[in-house]
Amino acid sequence: MLQIFKSLESGHLEELTLKTLEKGSWINIIDPTPYELKMVSNLTDVEPDFLRSALDDEERSHIDVEDEAIMILTNVPIVREEESYDTLPLAIILTKQHIITVCLEETPVISDFNERTSRFFRTFKKTQFLFQILYKSATFFLRYLRQINKLSDEIEDMLRVSMRNAEILRLMELQKGLTYFNAALRSNGAVLDKLLRLRSSRTLEGILDIYEEDEDLLEDVIIENKQAREMVEMYSQILSRLADTFSSIISNNQNMVMKFLAAMTIIIAIPTVISSFFGMNVPVPLAENAEGFGIVIIIAFIASCISAYIFWRKRMF
Repeated sequence: MLQIFKSLESGHLEELTLKTLEKGSWINIIDPTPYELKMVSNLTDVEPDFLRSALDDEERSHIDVEDEAIMILTNVPIVREEESYDTLPLAIILTKQHIITVCLEETPVISDFNERTSRFFRTFKKTQFLFQILYKSATFFLRYLRQINKLSDEIEDMLRVSMRNAEILRLMELQKGLTYFNAALRSNGAVLDKLLRLRSSRTLEGILDIYEEDEDLLEDVIIENKQAREMVEMYSQILSRLADTFSSIISNNQNMVMKFLAAMTIIIAIPTVISSFFGMNVPVPLAENAEGFGIVIIIAFIASCISAYIFWRKRMF
């Protein structure tokens, strides 16, 4: 999908086509076809490799600089399905004329820049728009982290009542999402630090022009990204300890069940041993006694009760 937008002075967002492409436009490319990539490359003089960078879902965050363009590849958070969190590469390419975003899927970070929110951004202010996208990505990281924390509390409450495989698998899914977030935020932090160093680069004049208000926005992005990293580390530790705790509880419960079964096996085996002894085809005590059967039953019952009392005192059940 290929969309082209341009902010108007009135604050509205105008949609253009490749034939009506103007300076200051925003070209948004989602899961593009080879033909769309070729057309955008020809019209904007952007290297095809730049446009294809975000099409590898394993690509890590980095910055590439060319004579006429700079590409900032960052990882943005997404929700694959319910309680399944992941990250996806997003390439933001700045040229002297346009800003281009490339992604494999439609993400909430980019979707949030639309006609409804058009008064808050300007496509022709490329550097400011870049930092707004990065800021939006950081805020979505924080939003999803709060969701993960809320879900982990719900799972913990459920596990306290009943330990089922479904809740443990949900906990593992959240841990996997935090791992993805941690890796993405670390690489995104390196990109932000590099942007901070590039702000005074003369080779990027006309492409990455950072003004005073843009520096403030970049600092806000760095602060939000740092906060998200700290939250990821904290929630990761909480989930890890929670998983370890419930793993120990499950193991302890299993041991208790095994102890109970072992004790019950011994108690049940005592009457069997006694009855087997008195059932042998050889002379045994009470063989000629008319009350022998009842006496054997009483002996077996008393022996079982004594064993049960001993196991109870030892807290076997």
